[in-house]
Formats: sequence, structure tokens, C-alpha cells
Amino acid sequence: MRPGRPLRVLHLDHTTVGGGAEFALLRMLQAGPAWSPYLLLARSPGGDLGVYEGLPTRVPRRISGVLQPAGASSGGRAAAIAVGARVVAQAIATRCSRAFASADLVDANTARAAAYGALAARWSRKPFVVHLRDLVDPEALGRSGHELMVRVVLPRADGVIANSRATLDSARAHLRPGAVAEVIPSASGLRVGGAPGATPAAGNEAPLRTVGMLARIDPWKGQHLLLEAFARVFARRDVRLQFAGDAPFGHEAHLAELRRTAETVGVAGQVDFLGHVDDVDALLAGWDVAVQASMRPEPLGQNVLQYLAAGRVVIAADEGGPAEWISDGVNGLLVPPRDVDALATALGRLDADAALRARLAASAPQTPGLLDDAAVTRAHQEFYERVVEFVAERRTR
Repeated sequence: MRPGRPLRVLHLDHTTVGGGAEFALLRMLQAGPAWSPYLLLARSPGGDLGVYEGLPTRVPRRISGVLQPAGASSGGRAAAIAVGARVVAQAIATRCSRAFASADLVDANTARAAAYGALAARWSRKPFVVHLRDLVDPEALGRSGHELMVRVVLPRADGVIANSRATLDSARAHLRPGAVAEVIPSASGLRVGGAPGATPAAGNEAPLRTVGMLARIDPWKGQHLLLEAFARVFARRDVRLQFAGDAPFGHEAHLAELRRTAETVGVAGQVDFLGHVDDVDALLAGWDVAVQASMRPEPLGQNVLQYLAAGRVVIAADEGGPAEWISDGVNGLLVPPRDVDALATALGRLDADAALRARLAASAPQTPGLLDDAAVTRAHQEFYERVVEFVAERRTR
């Protein structure tokens, strides 16, 4: 179909702030995709590339359009109108770009990018792909964001890449007939087989010393839940709790609240707030137990994949994407979501049973389906080709 040249893919992202979606796309573009990528970004407050400063120089990129503020989709009527205006403005800027005109396929990396990408692609012949990284429900997307997704985005999408079965299932009722849909885990920087420098799990009888959570600071990520559970088991002991992740999208106040909570429950001297950590391998190598405790169903939980691939002992909430990866008692422990008592019990169980920790840690990297970034990138290449073929066949009917 394209003799002599690779597929040209226009990647859309509405922010340069380093969230999970942004890091996933960055890792994929760093992995040397077989397609020819172009990154088109909405304007950022600082006017710079933010997390995308790490892009290889071979990937062309451009910033255009208007600011797309975080969290605006969850407000009232006035916020919804403002969001709509910004989405339309960004759609016009996208449609008028040379990168759009020359693209073989348009790929929206986030829900907001999907909203203006769908409008830009409407009445064009461009195949349009949407990355679903959140469950398609009002709690995850906000009221206006959910309406945009089910009324504007999914009915236009020729292809949908979901990060878990739970995410894809939440969208199925809204997909256009025949749309290509597949579950492909996000590129998570995995080194399958264990992080370099990690303590060997087999036969490890050392006491539990460090518990950690790798997630941005956000009320729904459950750091406060882990703080309370940790205090019940490890207060006034030589055990540390580490939170790795910054506080983007206006959550600095929540970080301050977590610090106060650590004081209140008596573990302030045992807790480290590390902020953003670049060397995730080294970070995870120092943890005995790694926790995911989100307050609502996690669509994927990139941190869970990172924990497993690094050979860490994992505790995760028994819902959403993480429950698709963890077999309770085999490669980690599952606990009822939003249950501090259950989380504390799991921590206490691991504290008391070094043999269990060693067995779970040894099994974690053997979890079926773990993919490094190169494998994720190859899966995307195959998916894009299928979408292009689907659209071409649809036009001949």
C-alpha cells in the first residue's frame, strides 16, 4: 500500500506533563518504531516539551493550538462549555496542520487528545486510533469527558487500543461496527526478569525493610490508604515506606496532606516522599514489597507491571487491570479495594513470612504476558497496519 516508505503516524497528546500516558508514548517512541512518527502537542503552560524533552531527535514534534487544562472535564456546565471550546480550537489547529495532511493514520494518546482528534478526523479519510488508558465511565473521565468519549470519540474511532480487558470491556458498547479493538499493555520500561541489582528472591530470609508505592501523588492513587495500613503494622520499627512520584495536575495540596497524615499516624520519621524518580530499576531494587492501592478500579496499573517485571513482592487491589495480572498467592497478593484492614493484614502476613515473600518475588517476573518496550512497539505496528487495512477495505464495499 505504501511502497518504499513506512507508515506515517501522527501522535496527538494534550499535555507535556509527565503522566502515565505521556511516559508510555515517550518510551514507545524511544524504542525505535518501524513507522514514521510525528508528535503534535497542545500548548503547555511553560511553552516547552516537558516530559517529551526525552524524545529522540529523529522524531519531529510541534506545539500548536491552545492550552488544555487538566481536570477541566469534571466541572459543571461552565467548565464543560470551556472544555468544548478548547477542544474545538485544538481540533481546528490539528486539522490545519501539515502533519495531519501528510499522515497515514492519526493516533490519540489521551482522552482529551481523542476528543479533538476525533473532530479533526471527522469528514476526512484518515484512519483514527484511540488509546484508552482510563475506564470509560464518568468517575474516571468526568461527566463532560465521558460524554465526549461515548458520543464523539468512540463512534469515530477506526481502532481502539486498550491497556487492559477491563478498559476495553467498558468501551465495547460504544464502538463503531467493525472497529479494530485490541488489548496492548502500555510501554512501561520493563526489564523482564528482575531489576538490575535486585536482591535474589530465592532463599532470601532477610527481614522486611522497605515498602513502596510508585504512582503520582493523587487522592485516587491511595497513598493515604497505604500510610494508615503501614502505620498499623510497622510504626516505631526499622521499616521504611517510600512514595515515588511527583504531584502533577494541581495535587500539591494532597502531598502536604499526606505529610500531615504521616505525622498523625506516627510514622513521619519512617516515610520518604521521593518525588519523580528517573531510575525506576534502581528504586524497585531497594524495595521488598511494592503496593498498588488505588481508590477506584485502575485501568491497567503500569506500576504493577513494573513491580512484577522487577521481581518485587506485589500487593494490589482486586479489581480492574491489576487483577488481570495478579494470581493471588502465586505471583502476588490481591486485597479487597479501599480496605485498609485488608491491606494491613497483607503487609503483616508478608512481614511474618519471609518464605512467602521469596516465593512471590521469584514468580513475579515469570508472569505471562509481560512485554518490554520493544515488544509493545511491535504490537502497535501490527495494530496500525490492521487498522489501515480495515479502513481501506471499508472504502471498497
